Amino acid sequence: MSSAFIRSRWLRQVCLPALAFFLIALVPFLAQAQQDAAQKQRPRRALPSESEPQDVIKVDTDLVPLDVTVTDSKGRLVRNLKKEDFKLFEDGIERPIASFNVEKIEGAPRPVAIVFALDLSGSMSPEEIARVSDAMREFSKRLAEHPAVFAVLIFGMRVKTIQSFTGDREKLERAFERLAHEPNGMSTHTYDAVDDAVRMLARHAPLTRAHQSVKRAVVVITDGFPVGDVVSPDTVIERANAADTSVYVVTMPSYTHLLASTNMTPLPTPLDVSGLVEKTGGRSVYANEKDLGPLFRAIAEEVATAYALSFYPPNEKRNDGKFHTIRIEGPGGLTLRQSRPGYQAGKQ
Repeated sequence: MSSAFIRSRWLRQVCLPALAFFLIALVPFLAQAQQDAAQKQRPRRALPSESEPQDVIKVDTDLVPLDVTVTDSKGRLVRNLKKEDFKLFEDGIERPIASFNVEKIEGAPRPVAIVFALDLSGSMSPEEIARVSDAMREFSKRLAEHPAVFAVLIFGMRVKTIQSFTGDREKLERAFERLAHEPNGMSTHTYDAVDDAVRMLARHAPLTRAHQSVKRAVVVITDGFPVGDVVSPDTVIERANAADTSVYVVTMPSYTHLLASTNMTPLPTPLDVSGLVEKTGGRSVYANEKDLGPLFRAIAEEVATAYALSFYPPNEKRNDGKFHTIRIEGPGGLTLRQSRPGYQAGKQ
């Protein structure tokens, strides 16, 4: 038997089957790579384009709104301030405050629009999910007197809407009940979830309702470890600022359990380090096994009591295409948190 024949037979019987197996095994990876590339190219805008259907009511596009939360030296909310107690500065220059809303205007509670974004990436136990559901119920009950709409998202490997905006308590209750039956994933697309929540608010939660500004907020419940996101933290912060949306983060006990002692002050999570909460005027809290209900009620209280301010930029800055800083000052001894550090002017 010739050596050429032996080499040919060896190629047919060994090499070709091995090559075929390799190519078959490679197909899923190539498909995933294409899917990832397509996902990265998917546009994720904070505001809908002019051609898209939208429910946002554009009352005055020149008016720049922002919310301010005020606390005293002990961290207690301050609720009795007036318009005259605040000063607003644009690029360091004081501007007149055009409008000022508090929790109630002439007895009417301020409208709110809230998106709950729940991490179901696999680290959340069924017991934790049940406690979170109860805590979200407490949150919505605290805002029962306010004209309020709620939406529910879950995230892990992907972001999924469980309930679009609704003021129907029965629909919201059914959404909470479905959480325990949703599949988990291994990745934690936290920034993607916040980005989707901001886009929901920008498209479907009007900036004003019954002549009052609407408080927009995203409440994220997670273990504090984003993994696999498409959208960067800076982009999410920029879009949240553009939509005048505050982000609140509740970090679950599964994060603090990684520490040697749960009595230690928890280390900052990647979400804390990113500035997502600080730069949107929200708040970051660490939960334990017992305090979820009170924590959520406290966040709801803060959402309801934020002061809503707005002003008109001068004509020369409204369409210069630049970013302009906003700084709010209040009475001495108080801490102020504002929902955005400035605004991006349009460009003609």
